[in-house]
Amino acid sequence: MSFINYSSREINCKIVYYGPGLCGKTTNLQHIYRKTNPDQKGKLISLATETERTLFFDFLPLALGDIRGFKVRFHLYTVPGQVFYAASRKLILKGVDGVVFVADSQVERMDANIESVEDLTLNLQEQGYELSKLPFVIQYNKRDLPNAVALEELNRAVNPDGITWFEAVATKGSGVFETLKGVAKLVLMELRKNY
Repeated sequence: MSFINYSSREINCKIVYYGPGLCGKTTNLQHIYRKTNPDQKGKLISLATETERTLFFDFLPLALGDIRGFKVRFHLYTVPGQVFYAASRKLILKGVDGVVFVADSQVERMDANIESVEDLTLNLQEQGYELSKLPFVIQYNKRDLPNAVALEELNRAVNPDGITWFEAVATKGSGVFETLKGVAKLVLMELRKNY
């Protein structure tokens, strides 16, 4: 969970973007990185695999305030979505404070979305976490495509518990910051409760 750096008076929180391969996790992080003030962010680190990248960067959002005199720094990660990168996904989830599940809205990706939510739940359980007890939001990405599934159907399939969700077109930046603010707000509420 969160890590406190007393010398810099910062609380470091980890938010992981999870979802099936090519759903838009990387596009989300790249957009956030491009639009974040250079003075408030670290380097964008990319660990490339054969078919997908794992990205990481940290930033300090000044508008969110602090907790008992400590600034909150967010570390954003993506996970590789392909099935054969299961070990990487488990490792990246270690110490997670909040999760954004990025669902691909295309009708042909529905099974991949459902499989990925099940994988997320299982990987968290193996590390002693319960998804229902973590700050967690869903982003329905690729809403601009003609083969996008209706929101009601997506919610039935991917979000039976009715958690907070956002529509997005990450390639255009639409819904990207709304999603991040949604999960960051939940992480901050959890921090304030615990500290």
